[in-house]
This record gives sequence, C-alpha cells and structure tokens, in this order.
Amino acid sequence: MTNSDMRKIVIIFALCLFCASAALAQKAKYVFYFIGDGMGLNPLHTTELYLASLEGNVGIKHLPFMDFPYSTFATSYSANSDVTDSAAAGTALATGHKTKNAMLGMNADSVAVNSIAVWAKNSGKKVGVCTNVCIDDATPAAFYAHQVNRKYYHAIGEQLAASGFHYFAGSDFRKPDENGVELHALCAQNGYTWAYGYQDAVEKMKTAEKLMMVQRKDRPAHIPYSIDRTADDLTLGQIVETGIKMLTKNNKNGFFLMVEGGAIDHALHGKDARTAIDDILDFDAAIQVAIDFYKQHPNETLIVVTADHDTGGMVPGNGRYMLNLEWLQYQSCSTDAVTERLNALKKNKMKKSWDDVKQVLSECYGLFTKVKVNWREEYELREAYEAAFEGNASEENLYSKNSALAAKARDILNRAVGISWASRSHSGSYVPVFAIGVGANQFHGRLNNTDLPLITAKIAGYRR
Repeated sequence: MTNSDMRKIVIIFALCLFCASAALAQKAKYVFYFIGDGMGLNPLHTTELYLASLEGNVGIKHLPFMDFPYSTFATSYSANSDVTDSAAAGTALATGHKTKNAMLGMNADSVAVNSIAVWAKNSGKKVGVCTNVCIDDATPAAFYAHQVNRKYYHAIGEQLAASGFHYFAGSDFRKPDENGVELHALCAQNGYTWAYGYQDAVEKMKTAEKLMMVQRKDRPAHIPYSIDRTADDLTLGQIVETGIKMLTKNNKNGFFLMVEGGAIDHALHGKDARTAIDDILDFDAAIQVAIDFYKQHPNETLIVVTADHDTGGMVPGNGRYMLNLEWLQYQSCSTDAVTERLNALKKNKMKKSWDDVKQVLSECYGLFTKVKVNWREEYELREAYEAAFEGNASEENLYSKNSALAAKARDILNRAVGISWASRSHSGSYVPVFAIGVGANQFHGRLNNTDLPLITAKIAGYRR
C-alpha cells in the first residue's frame, strides 16, 4: 500500500469519525415536553391581546415561547371521533398511537403501547412526569399507565407506583385508597420519597432517589387555579425547577421531563377567561424555567410546547369590532371561588340581600363598579340570584359545579370584554406546536399529534 493510499484511508476514517461525532452531537440530551391542556390557538392569542390591552395598546404582547424559531400546528382527532378527549389526545402525544376516547396508553385495539417516557427510561435517561392537576389525570397518566378507561384512577395510581420514573409532581391522587391498597404507602414501598410542598422537596431531594411532590399538608390537596393561589401553594414553575434539579442530580445521561398545564383546560371548561389566561401565564413562567436551562445547555436541549386539544371554542370577538379585554383585570378570583363566596353568603341567613350579593360580584368580577352593568343585565343577575338562593340553581361542567349566579356574572363579564364561546367542552380545532433547541427544525409542515413523540424520540435517540 502506497503512502498516498494510506493518506486516503486516514482521511476517510477521520471523516467517518467526524460524521459520527456530529450525529451524536445532534441528539438532545435534555428534553422538555410541555402540554398545555385545552390550550388552543385562540386562548393563546387572547392572552397576548389581554397583556397588550393592560398597557393601553392595540395588538399583542408576546409570550416568549410563541416566538420559538420553529412553530406549526397539529391535528387532534382521536381514533373514533373528530373531537378528542384528553385520554386519547394524551395517548397520541405520549405514544404516537391514535386511540379511542377515554382510553389511556393503549392503541385502538386495546393493546398496551409504551410512551416516549418509557422509551427515554429504557435509553438510560431519568424521567419526570408532572402537572398542576391530579397526577392520575388523563394527560400525565398517558405517559405511564395502560387502561381502557381514564376513570380507573386507583389502577392508574398503581401503575404510577410501578413505573420506576424518577420524578412526579402535581395534585395528589384522586382515589388513594381502594381494596386495601393505599397508594401513598405503595409508592413509598417502591422507593418514592413524598415531599409536601416546594421547601420540603428542596430538602428531601438531596437524598431521594425518586421523588413525589404534592401540595403542603396544610393546603388544599388540589393545587388551586393560579388566580386563587397563595404563596404557600405550588406553582408550575416550582414544579419544573424541582424536576430539573432532581433529574440532573448524579446524572450524566440526560433526562425527559413532561410538564402539563392542566388547569388551563379546567378553566376553559368553565368558560372562565381570566382564570384560563392566568394559568396560561403560569404555564409560560414554567416554560421560562426550561428556557433558562436551555440557555445554559443550548447544544444539548430540546423544548417542545404543544396542546392536546382546544377547549371551549374561545373566540376574542362577539360581533362588535372592538374588545375590552383590559376589564378582565378586575376579576380577582375564579368562578369556582365566586361560587364558594356566594354559598357562604347564602348560609348566613342574616346577610344575603341583593346589595350584599352585588358587593361580592363587584369584588370578584368588577361588575357595577369597574365594569358597567345595564338594566337588562342587572335584571338577568337578579333572576339568577333568586334561582340560586331560593332554588339552588347551578351550572355544571366537567370539573366543577357553579352557582347559576356566578355563571351569569361570568357570562356578563365575557360579553362586556368581547369574548365568546362555542361550548363548555372540547373542539376539533388544530393545536399549536412550538420548538427550540437541538433538532427543533424537524417540527415543520402540518403535523398529526402522533408525529410529535416520534419526532422528539428520534431527535433524542431514544430506543423504542
């Protein structure tokens, strides 16, 4: 072999090594997978319009993640319906398989299929699954459970305990005790350390191998809406921050972290615009925690943000060529919290006059004092007041049962600011997709929701 031939071989070998190293460098070591439950395009756009209106401007004030360099949209239909539920949509986003509404972690033939979280774990990554609603709710459950019905909450909890994932966070189990099996104890037996609140988690994660973080014991078991939250309640940002610390501890292999903004969907089911906006902003703040991490590891991190479906058919506009979204700033609590205040007033037989009710509506929605109420609207409120206080009239959605008076006041505020709604349920609309980081350019063109986990797994090099 001549020297010239030897040089050619060396050059070819060096090129192969370079290509191989370049290919490895393109794999995402750290993956954030954000799902805003019910967060269609219109709720996002309305949030940006609202933020601009607070500054007296027409147009939008940008949410940072909506300016990610790659953005597109995806379909959300399920295997048996053009309008998906959260279980089927969560399964599609988790596993790459369409399934029937209500089914979790199974294909349409009821065969269990693994999620991207399992692929990540099997590829040597640490895995976290978190939310600000119940940890056994449909979207998070799609990443670790296999059930024919999303309402089998205790069975879902048992599969969580057996998952071996390193980090869970959110509101506590819906059904922790059934048939003699207590889920908190079962998780502890399987190596999970329970942390109650952010500060408790900061201490316990120092020694914990696997962590479960829920609300402080002196707070409501379910994390409140952002608009109702106190300083003692968990935020989604704290949940993400804890997840990063937990998943990077003693770990050189990288992680996969799924984060659901589940309360967005709950608020949209209740046609509660300001409450939904506040939870979108809480979701945005959690994404910002991931963005800050990305800035420290720009060549190793991928952030994907999407939604499982649209909820409510929310539209900024109700026939007039104007919006008054800035009036939403006068709403001080969720419609659920207004119902609680009205129910407390109703129980106090010495204090339930119409003037007392007007004061509650003013303090909670800004009606009468900040937002003008005409005579016809006041008549509607008086009718709702009598129906709610004398006949227990109410309005029910998937997640709450509200006083008819609170619901009517909410509707009047929606009408005043210019927001209209298609329903109190899901729609078949497209959902947004945003991406930044390693391989983010692969999210382009019209996508199916089943494409997202497959593209993400390919970028991260997970073994399926």
